[in-house]
Amino acid sequence: MAGLGRLKGAVALVTAAGQGLGEEISRMFAAEGASVAVTDVNLPEIERVGAAIGSAGGEALVLRTDATRDAEVKDTVAKVLARWGRIDILVNAAGGFHRFAPITDIAEEEWDRVILLNLKTTFLCSRAVAPAMMEKKNGRIISIASGAGIAPNPHAPTYLPYGAAKAGVIGFTRILARELGPHGITVNAIAPGTTLTPRVKKVRDAASVERLIATNPMRALVEPVDTAEAALFLASGAARYITGVTLNVNAGNLIQ
Repeated sequence: MAGLGRLKGAVALVTAAGQGLGEEISRMFAAEGASVAVTDVNLPEIERVGAAIGSAGGEALVLRTDATRDAEVKDTVAKVLARWGRIDILVNAAGGFHRFAPITDIAEEEWDRVILLNLKTTFLCSRAVAPAMMEKKNGRIISIASGAGIAPNPHAPTYLPYGAAKAGVIGFTRILARELGPHGITVNAIAPGTTLTPRVKKVRDAASVERLIATNPMRALVEPVDTAEAALFLASGAARYITGVTLNVNAGNLIQ
């Protein structure tokens, strides 16, 4: 479906674009007129997303990238700049976790891996695009945090390494927004509530999902499109002076 052209002419780089939130954001940005570099470690999945964008009349650059590796991130940014000459929008959507466990069952390697996936990727990608954005005196950096980084959900388990990493993303966002503001760059985060992406379906059982729905004030779980709409707003001209914020998209599950 064609959009309103709210990102017409912009260039966006989206990590973890092969499924879930990254895929939905990539598709929506392309529908709104952006040229989108879709990146992920899963090449067949981003090839599928890139093909779908092309079939809908959009422009996509498919780049297999492990966002945990600095050299690969820098190479991807260089390729995007070589293709389009600039990067206007970065969406840090890489992250996730694969299980729930109490602190006594979390190995050091497991902790390090979750911090790497969720927090270090945000740092590496933001650092890589910053020089190009600073040169143009314009840019949008949008990171996918989580409600787990704000407060533990009393109605469902919160995984400690993931919550800590996402809290780090929120703090990173505030500090970087102040640093890059003089260069015309906004830095914001989105904290989705539990969203039924393919990854979440693997780690939450049906009873947990029903419990979350029943306890949310709006009696619903957010969908990937809801986070994509929030990202579109933050990437658009309508949010040109919004920076350093974390936008909650959660059907009210963090209302105190």
